Amino acid sequence: MQPSPSSQPAPPVLAVDAATVVREGDTLLDEVTLTVRPGEHWALLGANGAGKTTLLGLLGALTHPTRGRVEVLGRRLGRVDLRELRTLIGHVTPRHPLRSALTVRDVVLTGATNSVERPPRWTPTPEQEERADRLIGTLGLDARRAARWPTLSQGERGRALIARALMPEPRLLLLDEPATGLDLPGRERLLDALDALGAEHPDLATVLVTHHLEELPSGTTHALLLRGGRVLASGPVGRVLTGERVGACFGLPLALERHGGRWSVRTSRPAGLTPVTSASPVPRPGTPPPRPGSG
Repeated sequence: MQPSPSSQPAPPVLAVDAATVVREGDTLLDEVTLTVRPGEHWALLGANGAGKTTLLGLLGALTHPTRGRVEVLGRRLGRVDLRELRTLIGHVTPRHPLRSALTVRDVVLTGATNSVERPPRWTPTPEQEERADRLIGTLGLDARRAARWPTLSQGERGRALIARALMPEPRLLLLDEPATGLDLPGRERLLDALDALGAEHPDLATVLVTHHLEELPSGTTHALLLRGGRVLASGPVGRVLTGERVGACFGLPLALERHGGRWSVRTSRPAGLTPVTSASPVPRPGTPPPRPGSG
């Protein structure tokens, strides 16, 4: 009996098979494999130099692999025009080159034309205006829609850029360390907005790059751990984000906790080990314990 069409898994948004990237004799990625399907929200984790930026360049159709196969939105790199493919991907980085005096609303609308300024003589359609207003609301910027870009905080700029990236209705959103430089309130507003985004766009797939577990939205569904360009673990977050695996990724003994869908992490100490303070010197081996009252 053949399964019904509705029971067939959706085609992957990203399909990476044994992708290797070599630059000037250095292997930056070593046989990385990854499959991302619609509605999945992936965290890409690793220490500095692990290969996160290189992998994100493949996923965003910015570069080709040296070996292996990479398909983005069903198109294989090496057989398509990368410039055209990039227009179908939402890519957000805090290092975006936007330098503008436009309002938040106009910045978001420029996502429909893939420009950094509103083109002269261009008038958005009512549908585009409605979408921009809806995205501004979802990203928590209603009160700032008329504010001009130079007056925005870094967190507000980040959320505006996410709304802008979503204007063409991409199926894939790549987020390159979106919480970089944010204070605690800014980070929390950003993560709340990303969770709201996932709820409103159930087919949207996201990949978020970070090296801080505290910066993961509660809606994160999957994770990939990179170390030295190789995949240490990949799959659902409940299986991948463990103290043992994340500790191996960062080279530290770590303990992870999760509350309300959010993670916290700390270094773990062997049982019975207490911090040393000046008031509690560590006795030398063979030294008898002090007698009561001798202090």
